[in-house]
Amino acid sequence: MARFGRVVTAMVTPFHKDGSLNLDGARRLAKWLQDNGNDGLVVAGTTGESPVLTDAERLSLFEAVIGAVTIPVIAGTGTNDTAHSIHMTKEASKLGAAGILAVTPYYNRPSQAGIEAHMRAVCESTDLPVVLYDIPARTGRKISTALLLKLAREVKNVVAVKDAAGSPSESALLMSQAPAGFELYSGDDNLTLPFMSIGATGVIGVATHWCAQDHQEMFDLWEKGDTAGARRVNARLLESFAYETGDENPNPLPSKVMMNLLGLEVGEARLPMGPPPAGLEDRAKKVLENLRAARAASN
Repeated sequence: MARFGRVVTAMVTPFHKDGSLNLDGARRLAKWLQDNGNDGLVVAGTTGESPVLTDAERLSLFEAVIGAVTIPVIAGTGTNDTAHSIHMTKEASKLGAAGILAVTPYYNRPSQAGIEAHMRAVCESTDLPVVLYDIPARTGRKISTALLLKLAREVKNVVAVKDAAGSPSESALLMSQAPAGFELYSGDDNLTLPFMSIGATGVIGVATHWCAQDHQEMFDLWEKGDTAGARRVNARLLESFAYETGDENPNPLPSKVMMNLLGLEVGEARLPMGPPPAGLEDRAKKVLENLRAARAASN
């Protein structure tokens, strides 16, 4: 059984029209996500715009979401400052988080030895299970497979990796040598089904904001051995995967547009992400229309 579930959404952070944090909106969104197929949530990750949240905002967001749902909430406490990451991890641990998401320190471009020391220090600051977050396109550094294996074997509360490194062959190598119980979550929506073939537990996703139930269907089919059925569901989701990020509309802009379209009122992203580009709402409407049609056709 997956520690945090199979379908976990990296939740957007709702803001008011004036840009201030919308905690009531966060509670509503979290409950909606729970009711629409999600097994767990990540709060204040990449999609949650963690770099533009103050410490007080991040902690109040953790508290609000943890109090709003019964599913596991993983707190994104990582920064590019080890002492700051430790502080945030300790504070989040007091609030009832189910786990910690620890991202590779970004911008600094530390060595593998530096990444190791950072991750060990963060893990030592909490008794909670820790999910390592490997996303080199944003951080500038990949956590090497050798280091991931070392941390998984030697640090008792390193329990999983959110793999957004985009290297399936390295991911396969990792899972072939990882200790029993270590879990891999796809951090790239479009690699979720391929990652299932190498032993992934599930996804920490973005498109799962609006198609978590489709993911649950895909996982059910896969686990039953119906690979053709799982591929059919995955094909249904490809347009959503293509929509959720892009050079001109980077994550989380598309997800915020989609959630607003669905009536969740999450507002726009803070700068420097900027406003959504022209035409993104029309594209969201088409994605949703096509997804609903594909669902109906499959029944």
